[in-house]
Amino acid sequence: MSDLSAVKALVFDVFGTVVDWRTSLVTDFMWWGKQRGIAADWTALVDGWRGMYMASMDDVRKHPERGYVMLDDLHRRSLEKLVDQFSIKGLTEADLDYLTKGWHRLNPWPDSVAGLRRLKTKFVIAPLSNGNVALLTNMAKFAGLPWDLIMSAELFEHYKPDPETYLGAARLLCLKPEQVMMVAAHNGDLAAAQKNGLRTAFVARPTEYGPLQKVDFEATGNWDIVAKDFGGIADKLGC
Repeated sequence: MSDLSAVKALVFDVFGTVVDWRTSLVTDFMWWGKQRGIAADWTALVDGWRGMYMASMDDVRKHPERGYVMLDDLHRRSLEKLVDQFSIKGLTEADLDYLTKGWHRLNPWPDSVAGLRRLKTKFVIAPLSNGNVALLTNMAKFAGLPWDLIMSAELFEHYKPDPETYLGAARLLCLKPEQVMMVAAHNGDLAAAQKNGLRTAFVARPTEYGPLQKVDFEATGNWDIVAKDFGGIADKLGC
């Protein structure tokens, strides 16, 4: 492991790295659908929803003249398309709002909260997520995530992996990029962070996409830390 003595802050990818979005959403929507008497293939809807995630952000990048659009609004647009695609009938405005805000109610992986608490004893810890500020704040309250502050793509009006997100996080913390470590379960996120001078830590989440998982079963880059969970990162950083 390289010398990490200069690292002062850890920033975290959230969806898939800190929280189990897929299981959380499917379980939530199945329960909710039964209460509302609405039948749907909620697993397929959730997988389709996540499948539209990158393309929706790419569309924002391609059309800067339209201005930045936060993730809650992108999620809502994608959901409306999927509701039509899956022919889910009878949804009210309140129903669509409930489903969209399912992303605010995600459960952490079993090691996340305890690991974050350990890391917080030595480092500033914060999300660095494409989720908007309200989403990340509500999620932290729901899941008990002990962040020191909330950092979101919304603050920089750029989605990861744009350089403005990684460099913006360092700037807001009044740190040099090499004093900030990006923690993620996605090799691509870490590659972009490393390219912009941040240190990197990989933790595998091999069940993030359930049976649809195709990548990120293991570290594929030269990351500063590779660990099985957040507790392993804390061990390697002396927390």
